[in-house]
Amino acid sequence: MSDNGPLANVQIDGATADPAETYENVATVNINDFAWATGNAEAQSATLTGSLSTTLTLDPSITYFLNQSFSVEDGATLNIPAGTTIIADVEGGNETNTYIVVQKGGTINVQGTAANPVVMTSSNETPGDWGGLVIAGKATTTEGVDAEAEVGGIIYGGTEDDDNSGSIEYLIINYAGAQINSESQYNGLSLYAVGSGTTIDNVAILNGTDDGVEFFGGTVSASNFYLENNEDDAIDWTEGWNGTLTNAYVLHTAGFSTVVEADGANENPSLVNLTAVSTVGGTALQFKKESGATITGLSLTGYDTSVLMSDNGPLANVQIEGATADPAETYNAAATVDVAAFSWATN
Repeated sequence: MSDNGPLANVQIDGATADPAETYENVATVNINDFAWATGNAEAQSATLTGSLSTTLTLDPSITYFLNQSFSVEDGATLNIPAGTTIIADVEGGNETNTYIVVQKGGTINVQGTAANPVVMTSSNETPGDWGGLVIAGKATTTEGVDAEAEVGGIIYGGTEDDDNSGSIEYLIINYAGAQINSESQYNGLSLYAVGSGTTIDNVAILNGTDDGVEFFGGTVSASNFYLENNEDDAIDWTEGWNGTLTNAYVLHTAGFSTVVEADGANENPSLVNLTAVSTVGGTALQFKKESGATITGLSLTGYDTSVLMSDNGPLANVQIEGATADPAETYNAAATVDVAAFSWATN
């Protein structure tokens, strides 16, 4: 206000103007509408940051830059249409502050297609650049009601096992896994007590420094996952997750921890059709404490160790093809998942 005039004279979006506010938001005018004057179409960009308390539908013609965290609050909905790209625009030191979170009661709808998946990536294109996508739900977890996540102080967990946090279809997550400390990291996709009413189908998680997907309790099931070169575990669960993961393909061509790491109480989740391939050896399935699972359609190629019971938990908790797991077995049956099904993510 050059002459110290009253700020109240300037009303922006129904409120008195605030010089401390950047007013960065999704574009309300499409520059391509003026191609008749400029002679060419130009790409637009917008910034995602802060919190969302209403409903927002992104525009696939716009490139969105994630500036630190973006939180979908209780009662809010974020719709991401097919073909949308979100780029974590991260400066050194902000990796752990840069992520998308859907809070308890919030909703995300990723509406990608095989021809036009939704892409979440980073500007630096380096593993560990950002914190990926985090969803918190109201389903049960062994941590109880209103537990606090190891990342971001996010609150999760309740008693609503059919809780619905939205839907995810055809999503690629790249270069996530920011390191918080020696014990805690972000994953590509972190699912905290997410309920069975949530749909998660066709997801590719690539080049992360921690896990590809981790289930922290909850009842959600998921299908058609492609996990390539995530440096810790491709698939991880703890806190009593008891859903089903169907049709997962894991590829390891660089250093990693495991294909599967399971920890904590055994609520007997299911893996149906898991194919994993390693060119660098390593351990396939690791179970800690009393954890277990029922696995059918298992195909392992190139791993030094098929089954590892780290804490000498009961092998009977791990059922593979209808029998108790056998660490002496290679489980090198023919592939049960065709990698070509993920050409939408790998091409």
